[in-house]
Amino acid sequence: MDQAAELRLSKEPVTPMPDAGHRVRVVSITSGKGGVGKTNIVVNLAYALTLQGKRVMILDADVGLANVDILLGLTPKYTIQHLLSGEKRLSDILVKGPGGMFVLPASSGVQELAELTREQRLQLLTAFETLDEKLDVLIIDTGAGISSNVMYFNVAAHEVIVVVSPEPTSITDAYALMKVMSLRYAEHHFSLLVNGVKSREDADEVFKKLSMVAERFLNISITYLGHIPHDNHVKKAVRRQKIVMEYFPNAPVSMAFRELAKEFSKTKARLNSNHGNVKFFWRQLLERKNA
Repeated sequence: MDQAAELRLSKEPVTPMPDAGHRVRVVSITSGKGGVGKTNIVVNLAYALTLQGKRVMILDADVGLANVDILLGLTPKYTIQHLLSGEKRLSDILVKGPGGMFVLPASSGVQELAELTREQRLQLLTAFETLDEKLDVLIIDTGAGISSNVMYFNVAAHEVIVVVSPEPTSITDAYALMKVMSLRYAEHHFSLLVNGVKSREDADEVFKKLSMVAERFLNISITYLGHIPHDNHVKKAVRRQKIVMEYFPNAPVSMAFRELAKEFSKTKARLNSNHGNVKFFWRQLLERKNA
């Protein structure tokens, strides 16, 4: 299994704050195909959660197409490469984005994170031993599709949110993603978010199609998180490299993101005694490739 991690954003460095027992909800946001607005959902959900007073970190793991930094109009000064080279500490590369969300910038060679040597993995794990941010949520923006790069992060997360659009190909590919994760990686629960729909009825129809087929042919359950409506304000915000919730707070899509954050907060993360903090997530992730 392999994968990478990629993140971006910039502003001032963040000083880690110790909190040894604090539990962090690690969620991957993924999709069967590209072009469904996944990254836009990631940044807006993160922002909406910060408005609830939650501490959130984004991990941009979309191999080759990482664009969290582009959406936010930010340029990372340092990346995980500076950490691996010994030039910088973790606290030096960790930065803050809009609303106070944390972002961990990675280099463009994302695949390298999955192909680290044993020594490099131990170096990263040692660095993350110093990171015990009082985080509530770690959101992973994965790539699209069913590659091992995508699965690498989906399997390590506590929970998986699948983003789907009303297009037939998106629905088919979302089913394929859940099928692979169910049969090959024993993942039996998913949350579904329908994006870019004209009405609630259209979104409900997408959910019904997917859940009916999935529950019939796969041993999985799907929780419906809701939908995000098609709204031209999104394109306007993207052009300005702004979060739509921040730039157009009263737009229909912004209200939908606030509702999504409420729904997300109401659902309980599937945490157990082994899944505690960010350190555990990174240890699980990196030791997957341990030689």
